[in-house]
Amino acid sequence: MNKQQLKQLIDVAAGRVTADVVFKQAKIIDVYNGTVLEGDVAVINGTIAGIGGEYEGEVVHDLQGKYLAPGLIDPHIHVESSYVTPEQFGRLLVPHGTTTVLADPHEIVNVLGLKGLDYMIEAAKGTVLDIQYMLPSCVPATNMENAGAVLTADDMVGPMQDQLVEGLAEFMDFPGVIHAQDEVLEKLLVAKNAGKRIDGHAPMVFDKELNAYAAAGIDNDHECSTVQELQDRIARGMYVFLREGSVTQNLRTLLKGVTPQNAHRCVLVADDLQAASILEVGHLDNSIRICIEEGLDPISAIQMATLNAAQCCQLTDRGAVAPGKKADLIVFADLEDFAVEETYIDGELVAKAGEYLPEIHTTSTESVQSSVHIDKFQKEQLVLNLTADKARAIQVVPQEALTNEAIVTVQRNDAGEFVYDSQQDVTKIAVIERHHNTGNVFVGLLKDYGLKKGAIALSIAHDSHNLIVTGTNDEDMAKAVAALKELGGGVVLVSEEKVIGQLALPVAGLMSELTGEEVAEQEAVINQLAHQELGISKEVDPIMTLGFMSLAVIPSLKITDVGLVDVTKFEVVPVSVEE
Repeated sequence: MNKQQLKQLIDVAAGRVTADVVFKQAKIIDVYNGTVLEGDVAVINGTIAGIGGEYEGEVVHDLQGKYLAPGLIDPHIHVESSYVTPEQFGRLLVPHGTTTVLADPHEIVNVLGLKGLDYMIEAAKGTVLDIQYMLPSCVPATNMENAGAVLTADDMVGPMQDQLVEGLAEFMDFPGVIHAQDEVLEKLLVAKNAGKRIDGHAPMVFDKELNAYAAAGIDNDHECSTVQELQDRIARGMYVFLREGSVTQNLRTLLKGVTPQNAHRCVLVADDLQAASILEVGHLDNSIRICIEEGLDPISAIQMATLNAAQCCQLTDRGAVAPGKKADLIVFADLEDFAVEETYIDGELVAKAGEYLPEIHTTSTESVQSSVHIDKFQKEQLVLNLTADKARAIQVVPQEALTNEAIVTVQRNDAGEFVYDSQQDVTKIAVIERHHNTGNVFVGLLKDYGLKKGAIALSIAHDSHNLIVTGTNDEDMAKAVAALKELGGGVVLVSEEKVIGQLALPVAGLMSELTGEEVAEQEAVINQLAHQELGISKEVDPIMTLGFMSLAVIPSLKITDVGLVDVTKFEVVPVSVEE
């Protein structure tokens, strides 16, 4: 802002000069006092100049008593989990009132390194949604998997100094922080020395270990699944991100711990949200509705998606309808039945009645394609040899990224190889390294996914995004893996060695170049086939649930291309369980 712009802002605020835009007869959500004001809101050069009273403007929007609130801010989300590119992601979110997101491009950076970050930054310019990026902190997430890239502390200095990122994204290596490992301390210090904030990720961490994690300067946590975890983190000065994603849905549980005394430390986030979910239920607007359903005061819910988010992200220019703040605003008619009717960014109407209005400018994806390299893979690598009749299996927990460790009794043939039993909900699951053509494959067992026939394979396998496949027989599993290679990444369903469904995700094996609606339509077909033809449990999301089975930073048992990981101990454990 120059002197002339500052003078204009003050003159408009004082009523001496006509505003660019005025919102008249508005019920203004005052997120500072938690009340509703009535009057006008004046905007000049995309900035709010004044509220209350009467103002004159070149453009006038008469709200006729409707509510005017700050644009919604999501401080932790992964664009790639929507399966669409940033341009489409913005087109989907803005009509739901979201005007700013702090995105962690952890998925694509694990596949392609900083080249992936560069693409995401460039693609974000194609939408009016303000997509600000955090720098992935753990590439790979652990030393028990192989990713497409490795980011060291030295690699992080450039993006931090060049102001390409707003801070350090979720620090998933919580054991490394707690035990003060050198390479972890170096990464933390890169952010601290650059004056940047650090996001957290500490599932089921308590007591002195939580003290150590918070003492490192980590500001928040989005992995709380219990009220006790929420209270413990707030007591240590951390913000708690209450998550409502496509699969990981902790909001209703955590709301039981939100009080008038601690609500200012609570923030709404989505984390992983598919395009289909956005189109079906929305984004933070849906979270606000859930808060109201659960008995939370509507203005408190709005604060958790605006002011609280802005404060925790150190975004001092937004998050409120107040003089000097960015004119990112939403209009809605009913405080008890929250439904965004219009979205404004910098005072300009960008969405109305669910429609995104600006032109979309698409960035080339050529540099982020051709990411599946599995020339050495052979079907024989899917054989699972066991030395005992009892084995560890990853047990699915519906609506969670958390899993249990189950000890199951299995059938083996004369050679000691696992044999699928249709009477038992246990199938083979394999992770195949896809970045460097190493030929690395590890096979384990999956329980309660519900698969009864065929196979399903993905190139979405958090966090390193190798290929992941589960099936009732090796032939269908191998066919699904081969089809993924031909597809360039995505989702493949196979039955009786025939591909019966697929969703192409050629952008780093994570995102489609189609519209959100087209992706959602294809995903709906995939889900229907998965449930009806393959028998996958209707309690789980076929794609996202399977993709979380390799998430070796969330307890308790996960699988990578290196082995079966006991996340509570952060060590590789055998599949076979000896008596």
